[in-house]
Amino acid sequence: MNEKKYIYHFSEITNKDVAIVGGKNASLGEMFQNLQSKGVKVPDGFATSSTAFRDFLEENNITTQLQDLMVMLNREDYSNLIALGAKARSLILKANFSNEFKSAILLAYQNLSKNNYSTVAVRSSATLEDLPQASFAGQHESFLNVAGDDHVLNAVKNCFASLYTNRAIKYREDHGFPHDKVSISVGIQLMVRSDMACSGVAFTIEPESGFSDIIQISGVWGLGENMVQGVVMPDEFYVFKPTLLLNKQAIVQRKLGEKSMTMVYDASGSADTVNLPTSNDKKNKFVLIDDEINQLAKWCIEIEKHYNKPMDIEWAKDGISNQLYILQARPETFHSKSSHLKFIEYSLTEKSDAIITGSGIGSKIVHGIVRKINSPNDPFILKVNDIVVTDITSPDWDPILKKSSGIITNKGGRTSHASIVARELGVPAVVGTGDGTEVLNEGDCITISCAEGKIGKVYKGHLSFQKKELDFSSNKKPQLTEVMLIVGDPEKAFVQSFYPNDGVGLMRIEFIITHLIQVHPMALVNYEKLSDVSVKNKIDLLTAHFEDKKKYFVDKLSESIAVIAAAFYPKDVIVRMSDLKTNEYANLLGGAQFEPKEENPMIGFRGASRYYNDLYKEGFKLECEAIKRVRDDMGLFNVKVMIPFCRTIDEGKKVLKVMKDFGLDREKDESLEIYVMAEIPSNVILADEFAEIFDGFSIGSNDLTQLTLGIDRDSAIVSHLFDENNEAPKEMIRSIITKAKRAGVKIGICGQAASDFPDFTQFLVKCGIDSISFNPDALMNGMENIRKAEASLKQISVY
Repeated sequence: MNEKKYIYHFSEITNKDVAIVGGKNASLGEMFQNLQSKGVKVPDGFATSSTAFRDFLEENNITTQLQDLMVMLNREDYSNLIALGAKARSLILKANFSNEFKSAILLAYQNLSKNNYSTVAVRSSATLEDLPQASFAGQHESFLNVAGDDHVLNAVKNCFASLYTNRAIKYREDHGFPHDKVSISVGIQLMVRSDMACSGVAFTIEPESGFSDIIQISGVWGLGENMVQGVVMPDEFYVFKPTLLLNKQAIVQRKLGEKSMTMVYDASGSADTVNLPTSNDKKNKFVLIDDEINQLAKWCIEIEKHYNKPMDIEWAKDGISNQLYILQARPETFHSKSSHLKFIEYSLTEKSDAIITGSGIGSKIVHGIVRKINSPNDPFILKVNDIVVTDITSPDWDPILKKSSGIITNKGGRTSHASIVARELGVPAVVGTGDGTEVLNEGDCITISCAEGKIGKVYKGHLSFQKKELDFSSNKKPQLTEVMLIVGDPEKAFVQSFYPNDGVGLMRIEFIITHLIQVHPMALVNYEKLSDVSVKNKIDLLTAHFEDKKKYFVDKLSESIAVIAAAFYPKDVIVRMSDLKTNEYANLLGGAQFEPKEENPMIGFRGASRYYNDLYKEGFKLECEAIKRVRDDMGLFNVKVMIPFCRTIDEGKKVLKVMKDFGLDREKDESLEIYVMAEIPSNVILADEFAEIFDGFSIGSNDLTQLTLGIDRDSAIVSHLFDENNEAPKEMIRSIITKAKRAGVKIGICGQAASDFPDFTQFLVKCGIDSISFNPDALMNGMENIRKAEASLKQISVY
């Protein structure tokens, strides 16, 4: 390209032109030229060149003045950053464009808008922007809804000046970029009227874990600035790439955000924006329909494929044409640098009630002192272990946040500025608390925990916690025995999928029912018959967006299962149908009305006996509908089903008949496998008969030990007698493994003993168990025990 050229149209820009038009504009040109044939819509535009910026500085004799200002920067405490930044910006804003540059901009603008002064977006694009090792996102200014020659020229100059915002200066300092080596280009692009529709961001990688097969799309009504600043909680959609490419219903999870405000342009027609309260109808409605989510997700795949790396993408919907557009795409810079072989697991060792909660960013736990800061211009001195507590953050906060050990905000979601910075810094953040600044006091000692799923919690005082290092870089899986995981929390599934594993040997749905759904399924089936008004009101709040209360249960359960199934796809995920006891079911909302009272729920109305009984049969139907949706609609055929506490062969046949009636029919779906828990002596004694009707076994060693030794494992008085290593339960286990092998069906075991007791693991391996499932925190010990057992077995076979 001609270095003295001042204007480049998107049609002549590629990714090779970062030095000329900056990372943002180079990416727009790259997509405009190469991805529109793939259906990806990018609004047309043009960019000013870095040469234009350098000539502008030289013509106004301010190049050296800017360099001198940066030399004067106090790099010890940056105490003069604000003053020097203001002087630098003032030099640029007072300078004048040459007639040549001014004419070039206006001619390109008139051609782009076809002489009708169309509104445009004017965005800064730094020449070192969006590098793999750093992202300049949010450091420089953008101006939207700009129309008319004078306004466009003014916006371009303000973009030039934004090269010297306080945050941009500090960012370059932090990353070692010489100030005089960074130029700025300005992109002028046809405006997408998302103020009349919606906008958002998308990651082609799950941003918390780095899981690569998920596309996360977030969106709000109106302009996306509300989401970036964290003013509102956006809608979130998780789309699974492999099944999307198979044209399945690949949206594995939807989360409705509150979207309390909608940012639009001022009615006067200016570029100014106003924030208006969102109507209740729109609050309760997703910003995108399924077809739009899938279209965006497919575009994301095309963009990621073209760039051959995970991408951070901005999108918008035009409220006039109802068309979706891609506004920006840059490399995702956090997980591209991370390793999935080493982990540090944090866990609290002390219990307390959280004083505030919000969205948890990261997985760490930290202690710290509350430092309440209202504005980045406030006088403050942050010390080690200080935690910034504020209402909301923006890029102006970067110099402050980089000194903090944790971040707490009233507003914000997972894609807000505070969340992005927290990930980059590797510090925990709890965002969107609502009232953090009111509840927490200056100088309070607090504990931030982001190690309990996606809900971040803040506790009073310094709670003790432990860190456990997991280094799988040299920790290989055993050769003969499959190693599987026991999981239940979908919010941890993406991280846990990186652990060495052969799939999920036991997925408990009880966690989902008790923590996420919270309502007894029969209370949803018989909603109109609920007698407790207060319970009914609570259910109304949880199911406010569902006309059909039963659909609430199916949607929540199916999406939670789908997240875990997607995380481990295409490996088996064995989902155990509900196995709560009557006293546990009674604790669910509405549960007391539908559950009988039992003296010993542990061996009462639980497991298989519930599924065909009229007291729960319609509830079990909802469970089956969730499984069917995950397999048939979402295409996650790696999901298998397991029946717990099945006492007799006749009971097993009844359950299978009910499942068939509810759509889980192995005759019509040959890939569907249904296992049974081996946890009752009758399962062992009649294993040959059970193997004829089920596809495999999973040994539940806790219940099997309990029932073999006649011990109530809930009783503290006889707990000392509970021992899986006792010869009686071991004989039961030996017997059923032998019978399963003879019948040619799979058999595994789920339990803690294999990680705690090497001798027990050696016993299982010697018996020929197919798989052993571990809780994630026991996986390393468990694998080590299996490897030793297999090595010992090989030595025995040699002799």
